Amino acid sequence: MELKVVPVEIPEGCNVILGHSHFIKTVEDLHEILVGISGQVKFGLAFCEASGPCLIRVSGNDDGLQQAAVGNAQAIAAGHSFVILLREAFPVNFLNAIKQCSEVCTIYCATANPVQAIVAETEQGRGILGVIDGFSPKGVEGPAEQQVRRDFLRQIGYKL
Repeated sequence: MELKVVPVEIPEGCNVILGHSHFIKTVEDLHEILVGISGQVKFGLAFCEASGPCLIRVSGNDDGLQQAAVGNAQAIAAGHSFVILLREAFPVNFLNAIKQCSEVCTIYCATANPVQAIVAETEQGRGILGVIDGFSPKGVEGPAEQQVRRDFLRQIGYKL
């Protein structure tokens, strides 16, 4: 077995959701979830089929994000993995619905941070072991940082 670190390319102003699923129907179901929750979301979705023709299945409503999702799927190349790139929306608005999708097994990350996928490769293929999401902590928040966090959540409408 060989371990690989695969950087996930996230276009400027976007978020990524990286996950694992189990069926080709995932592509259409995730597409429906995204547009059903937000009519303004721009997204690209790529799903690595793990049997039959083993194609990368693609959907979305933004050509550039679809191509970027495909590029990430090609780099990761792990069976039944999927990459969703979002613009003009935050993953938090979609995660519960995506987790409830009957085909979705795992969400590895949902972030705008730099991401590295840790991929294992064997003679059979590749699988995602986990991710490195962002950077290591540099300390513990104090009262001033707590207030900044609270203010930010209210500024973007996630708390009253």
